[in-house]
Amino acid sequence: MEAQTNRYERPGSRYDVVADVAGIKTFFVNVFFIGKPGVGNPWVLVDAGLPGYAGRIRKKAEELFGAGTWPDAIVLTHGHIDHVGSLADLLPDWPVPVYAHPLELPYLEGKASYPPPDPGIGGGLFSTISWLYPIGPTDFRGHVRPVPANGVIPELPGWQIIHTPGHSPGHLSLFRPKDRTLLAGDALITTNQNSGLSVATQRQEFHGPPAYFTCDWEAARESVQRLAELRPQALGAGHGVSVRGPELAEGLNRLGQQFERLSIPSRGRYVKQPAITDEDGIVSMPSPTSYYLPRVVGLTILVGLVVAWFWVGGQRAQGG
Repeated sequence: MEAQTNRYERPGSRYDVVADVAGIKTFFVNVFFIGKPGVGNPWVLVDAGLPGYAGRIRKKAEELFGAGTWPDAIVLTHGHIDHVGSLADLLPDWPVPVYAHPLELPYLEGKASYPPPDPGIGGGLFSTISWLYPIGPTDFRGHVRPVPANGVIPELPGWQIIHTPGHSPGHLSLFRPKDRTLLAGDALITTNQNSGLSVATQRQEFHGPPAYFTCDWEAARESVQRLAELRPQALGAGHGVSVRGPELAEGLNRLGQQFERLSIPSRGRYVKQPAITDEDGIVSMPSPTSYYLPRVVGLTILVGLVVAWFWVGGQRAQGG
């Protein structure tokens, strides 16, 4: 027990934030565990990663808190598939409340699909193939509940829930004032999520939310500025490595001051006009931009990857 606790006195991986906020990467999106490591200690899960990672999440939880552990609650920064993908597989073993912002509930209770992604923004592999990403709805009725109006979750004392829309209507971030720790979800990220190379290398650079799924850029700008005003000392983001100290202050201030240049695409469906949503889902959306070229390029890339995968497998078989 003592050795396990000492191990986390300082963050031990690129995704750990502070001593009691551990993180893991599920392919290209991060999941966080809030709680002091130690067998039987209480903890809360933030987001549920991509589909197929329930086992990885359970394994990390048991490394931190002991065999058979489950969280006191799960908090969703938003309901995009890369943040809720493993939730359905976790809930049968973890019968706990799942919190989300009220404006996110239509997409998590089977009522509405998200505004579609915008592959027309250009800018790299992940934006080019974004038209393939599922937009829901998912249905977690009976599990999901709204974050209280005062922004305080009973299972997470000392933390504030902050509405940070733009990337999605009900996107939220988590902030702990006592040590200025921030979990920003996709309100801001620390890698260029549009770029396959940046995602693969996890090169650290501050950006606004992933552009292909952001449906309100003015709200996204205001959310980043709101988070910058908190002057966080440690940051865990939905995509990219965790950042602390002066490096965080410098990067976040620069992002807030140069948000348009660093984050807003020069073209795209939602760049000039946002999607309008309410508590029931989508009210109206701007007309789509053409994404014939991204569709062709995306399919070409996918076919190339499949061919390469089979070729490598064949070469290994011949060599074996």
